[in-house]
Amino acid sequence: MNLLEAIGGTSLVQLRRVVPAGCAGVFAKLEWENPTGSMKDRMAQAVIARAETDGRLAPGDTLVEYTGGSTGASLACVCAAKGYRIRIVTSDAFSREKLDHMAALGAELTLVPSEDGRTTKKLILDMIETARTLSREPRTYWTDQLNNLDSVTGYHALGEEIWRQTGGAVDAFVHSVGTAASSRGVATVLKKHNPTVRVVAVEPAESAVLSGKPAGPHKIEGVGIGYVPPLWAPELVDEVLPIATDDAKAMTRRLAREEGLFGGTSSGANVLAAIEVARRLGPQGTVVTLLPDSGLKYLSTDVYRSG
Repeated sequence: MNLLEAIGGTSLVQLRRVVPAGCAGVFAKLEWENPTGSMKDRMAQAVIARAETDGRLAPGDTLVEYTGGSTGASLACVCAAKGYRIRIVTSDAFSREKLDHMAALGAELTLVPSEDGRTTKKLILDMIETARTLSREPRTYWTDQLNNLDSVTGYHALGEEIWRQTGGAVDAFVHSVGTAASSRGVATVLKKHNPTVRVVAVEPAESAVLSGKPAGPHKIEGVGIGYVPPLWAPELVDEVLPIATDDAKAMTRRLAREEGLFGGTSSGANVLAAIEVARRLGPQGTVVTLLPDSGLKYLSTDVYRSG
């Protein structure tokens, strides 16, 4: 087995203590079992493999991407395994661990300043424009995650894993939206197997643009870009649930202390939304969500320093 063959096949575990009595079973995929500790390894492998296949990426070329960190670490990991140079546009809005992780894997970082360390629409757009400038250099391939349909295919296997691990008994899939690639990829597969599977998207309450509210700054890293992402497929989504940053952080800490599950802030948001869906379904149902990345990526933040 090589490194890239270790991507995927993550465990599905049932939450035992944070889910109230009378709810459906809530199961979480432990996506930190991927090599870089993030579900983004799945998309990184897919976008690079597809670009190689059709000639957009050739030996000796350089990759460029804008990212809050997890995508950058995943791309850097695959680039290291395959021998590509990688340049990442990121920001001080994202954890020190994420920046250090990307650099450790060989990524060359360009930092775009944020508004008080928060994710905003302006920050995302500034990062995109910086990446666009870098992408104009010779022999450079810009993965452009917000617009790259190849990333959606990277999550088809995740949907198949969920279907197989639940024995086809999944009633609802709940997941937060960043680029929308992962929710779209999983939803496509689950609804192909069973069109009645309920797909619930999660977004920061402070920037609930998918719910028709104004954009605003928030601190749930990796989600809520401040506008509707180009890969968003509303026809696959049955409901959008907004979750406040502070509530997401509190549940993230509870997951660590009560379940032994050490994830990032979006893990807490996902679980809170999944519990709400499970409450409505009742005890006979099955809800699946994702714990997208490891808490090791957030130790320098306030997620595990308060509450």
